[in-house]
Amino acid sequence: MNEVATFAAGCFWGVEAKFRMIPGVVDAAVGYSNGHTLNPTYKDVCTDQTGHAEVVELDFDNEKIGYDQVLDAFFNLHDPTTLNRQGPDWGTQYRSVIFFHSPEQEQQAKAKIEQLTRSGRFEPKRIVTKVEPAQTFWRAEEYHQKYLEKRGQASCHI
Repeated sequence: MNEVATFAAGCFWGVEAKFRMIPGVVDAAVGYSNGHTLNPTYKDVCTDQTGHAEVVELDFDNEKIGYDQVLDAFFNLHDPTTLNRQGPDWGTQYRSVIFFHSPEQEQQAKAKIEQLTRSGRFEPKRIVTKVEPAQTFWRAEEYHQKYLEKRGQASCHI
């Protein structure tokens, strides 16, 4: 059965490419979420004035990969200790956020952050990843979809 998950982990091009490589991920789309502007464009979001995060919305088969494994992938593909920044990209649109679609996803996300914090994996830094309810997903312009794949690249700086 397919389930939806939405994550912000920096520039969405690399995040999308990494998630697409995971067995059980059926599809991924890049876009913008949790801001205050209707139908934002990439140009709008890059002003850092719309409140949106660059996100990847996943469709995954939860019989092949569990949400907990998707969360593990999220924490492995970016630095959850940098506030509003990933690599050379900075601004609130690059923040680290798990946008949940159900109470179960919210509980699992918070439990994963607690588990990682207790493990000391990111010490001496602390995890700054937020857990927030998913709002409207605004699909990014078509040229952003599978951006790296279209250019023959497997990844970018993440």
